[in-house]
Amino acid sequence: MSDDDKTYLPALTRQVSELVLAGSLQHAEEALSQAADEQGDYAVAEVLSTLPPHVTALHLSGFDGGKTSLATLLVPPKAWAESLAYLAATWPDNLIEDDPERIAEGLFNQVHGVVFGTDDIERRHELLQEASATDHGATVFAIIWSLAPREIHELAGEIIAKGPYTTGQTSSDSDFVPLALELAKASEDGWERSLIELFPEFRHSADLADAEFSDDPDEEPAHMQRNTRELLYRLRKQVPSVRSAPRRGARKSIGKDIFS
Repeated sequence: MSDDDKTYLPALTRQVSELVLAGSLQHAEEALSQAADEQGDYAVAEVLSTLPPHVTALHLSGFDGGKTSLATLLVPPKAWAESLAYLAATWPDNLIEDDPERIAEGLFNQVHGVVFGTDDIERRHELLQEASATDHGATVFAIIWSLAPREIHELAGEIIAKGPYTTGQTSSDSDFVPLALELAKASEDGWERSLIELFPEFRHSADLADAEFSDDPDEEPAHMQRNTRELLYRLRKQVPSVRSAPRRGARKSIGKDIFS
């Protein structure tokens, strides 16, 4: 890194951070865009890697995959994974209580936008591996799966049965299945952790695959299943202090190499 970079990048980091905290997301994006034009994508990625994770969460929360964002395309996997811990701090209490599905759908759009922002499979898998390696990341994915628990259950069964030959087909054309399948391919442990967050009675997806799901959507499930609102509050409790660094979860790997 040149001497100019050593002074330029910290100054840009402060500028972007201040703009995001002030609510000027568009101006923050403009500053990043100018940096990309003058210094290249590396400079943007470097800035995004040094932003505090709560700032990254605030920044990315303004983009749902339908809006163009350099931050969405270039955020480093580790920085993105750490920022997920702070997302729940951006959600209004009344919206969690009154319309949890709306928050979960927005969360899905944001996660999908980052993961599928480019065609780079290696980056996609690095993003999913980093995010799902944390307790809060497992909860984020479980929130998304809670919008389609039956389809996620079907996918878990297909993955166990077919391994690397799975197509991800379920009884309905769910938008969440491609993301779930990509997570299972990227990180077996991360996939298992997200399933256990949603279905805490099961200790392995093989057990979940044998569970019976009713065809009646109004019938109470025979096994414990966390709903969307419960998971949103669960993530809210996991929001760390901005003074503390996010920590890796203590859960151990429970996978059996499903795609080998």
